[in-house]
Order: sequence, then structure tokens, then C-alpha cells
Amino acid sequence: MLRARRDDVVVFLGPSLPAAAARRCGPLRLLPPARAGDLLAVLPSRPLAIALVDGLFDTAASVWHREILAALEAGVAVFGGASLGALRAAELLFHGMVGVGQVFRWYRDGVLADDGEVALLHAGAEHGFRPLTLPLVQVRAAAARARAAAALGRGEAAALIRAAARLHHSRRSWPAVLSATPLPARRRAALARLLPRAPDVKAADAEACLRAALDFARARRAGAPPPPRPRIPPPSAHLRRLRLARAPARLPGGEEVPGRTVLARLSLRPDAGALAADGLRRLLLSRWARGLGLAPDEPGTAAAERAWLSRLGAAPGRRQAALAALGLDRGAARAAAEDLLLEARLLSLADRVVPDGPSWEEGLALGARLSGAWLEEAARLAAPPRSPGRPAARRRRP
Repeated sequence: MLRARRDDVVVFLGPSLPAAAARRCGPLRLLPPARAGDLLAVLPSRPLAIALVDGLFDTAASVWHREILAALEAGVAVFGGASLGALRAAELLFHGMVGVGQVFRWYRDGVLADDGEVALLHAGAEHGFRPLTLPLVQVRAAAARARAAAALGRGEAAALIRAAARLHHSRRSWPAVLSATPLPARRRAALARLLPRAPDVKAADAEACLRAALDFARARRAGAPPPPRPRIPPPSAHLRRLRLARAPARLPGGEEVPGRTVLARLSLRPDAGALAADGLRRLLLSRWARGLGLAPDEPGTAAAERAWLSRLGAAPGRRQAALAALGLDRGAARAAAEDLLLEARLLSLADRVVPDGPSWEEGLALGARLSGAWLEEAARLAAPPRSPGRPAARRRRP
């Protein structure tokens, strides 16, 4: 059974639901609206679930679909609802992202297609991301509720939604929508009293999304299995570089050091070139192995990871903490172990993967000559045997 942690459920939240209302749902790690790379940045903390509610649209690059898939590949359940999360959940439904709420269902069923349906203008973090304008989905929800109560006719509802859709999200409000709707003044006045009192569809969906993520995390702590890994192609170079920059090294004391900061320091080391060359050789060999049709298996990958962490001195009970300190989530750690496994398997087939390929002994000889080990062993072998109790004669090193 898993032990509860503060980071079990990570929530990206902004104007859809006040932070105080979110905290009443249960223990959550609340973060601001997500932008590209933010999901990658939380994966080394090993959450059980991510609730993606709000995200940035036009002020920063939006959350990429591929980073959501990276979270799913790392064994993290991803829930989406209310706003950007609802849109992404509809787009990634068949890859395993879980959608929650009415806005998600509208996107899933094709009622909505434009991301502008959930867009609005909101205040900054210092004001709790308070919404300043009206999202189009709220106009739709209020119109549907009024129609169900026979307070609004079909034609009036359609006219109301068309008027709201013509307004840019930064200027949309109930007074602006009603002013733009071709209805008699008395009718507009009646609707101005009715429509703003409709329940907030984004707030309801956001709360449902958070509760679904919390329920999943509680089930995982009680022994439920992780979500199935999606079948996705290897990450692109662009995503790999973003992951390097955003995923932090999470140290045992709780400190986090951004990946880009660690990389900058590494580049100043005297052995930076040697470290990079060693890493590149491993990566190129593993890619070559995949190109030849070699594939990693779970037992071999697990054994490669154990051997790697043992070389680093990580005790069996501290291996997850060691991976977090390396800035690796479960998916990235598995990929690194697969690279090690495929490299070893390719090297074991060196005499067959190319015509007239090199033997193990040839590889040993070249490695020893390049490192100086050949010279050391030759010098030892050439030294005359020492008599018991007689100090060794000094030899001049070549």
C-alpha cells in the first residue's frame, strides 16, 4: 500500500475555481495555470495524479499534448476539466487522459471545437486569478438552463449565443452580451436578472475534476494498480530538450534545482566533453539497436536500472529518491534504463551487426589502448618478479 504524500495530486488551477474552494476538496498541491513544460516539471516529484484545469493560451505557449502523454507514460493519471483541461482531455481521450464535467462532454461530443469557448480575461496571482470576463461556455450553460426552465425560447437562446460568440473574450460580459442580442429592451432586462444567477459551469467542472483526481489517488494508496501506459512513439528532440530544461533535480532534503541550472554547471566542468561523448555514444548505440529491431523487455530493463543505481550507491529502498535527484520521473528513468539495456545487447552482438564485425577482444584492446590500461598491464607483465622481502626496483615510466 502506498503512503500518502503532499504531492499525490498536483492541480493546475486559476480562474475556474477559487483556491479556497479547491482546498476544501482535499489535500492538493495547487499550482498556477499551466503553460508548456509545467507538467514535465512536476513529474520528478512522482505524483499519483495531475488535475489539469486551467492553462495559458495567448500569453504563453500552451501545454503540449506530448507532455501529457509523457505524464501518462510515467504512470501518472491525468484528469482534465472545466477549461484547457477539458479541451486536452477530449483530444487525448483515447490515449488515457480522463475528462470530467459538462465542458469536457461538449468538446468530446463535438458540440464545441474552438478553444476560445473557455477563454476569458482574469486577474493575476496576487488577486487569486479572479475572472474578469465571461467565457462563452457559461453563456451556453446559462442559456440551456433557462431553456429547460422555459424562461428562454429556442430562438432567443440561439440569438444570445451568437451575440456572445461575436464578442472577443476580453470584452465579453453579461451586459455586453445582452446589449448585442437583438431582443426588446424589456426582455433584455428580464434576462439580465436571470442569466447571471445560473450556476458556474466551469467552477462545477473544476471541483468535479479535483475530486476525481483525489478519489483516484486514494484508490492508488489503497492498492489499486496504476493506469495503463499509452502506446506512443518516442519523444521528439524538442520535447526531450524541454524536459531537460524543466524537470528539476529533487534532492532528498526537498530542495529543487532546475534542470537547466544543473546543465549550465555541468558544462563548466573540465570533464564536460568526456561526459557528453560518453552519453552520446550510449544514446547513438541504443538508437542503432532499435533500428536493427532490438527491443527492450521489462525484466532486462528493470535489471539494467538496478545495476545503474547500484553503481551510484543508491540503496534498494532509496532508488526512487535517487531517480528524483537525477531529475528523472518514472517514464524518463525507464527510457534511460532501456538505453543501457539496448547498448549492452548491441555490444554483445558486435561481431554480427556489421560485416566482419569486431570481437570482444578487439574492443577490449582498443579501450585499453585509448585509456592507458594497456600500457599499465604491459609494464606490470614486463617487470621482473620480486624476491620475498626485497623492495621493488624503481622503473622509469614511459
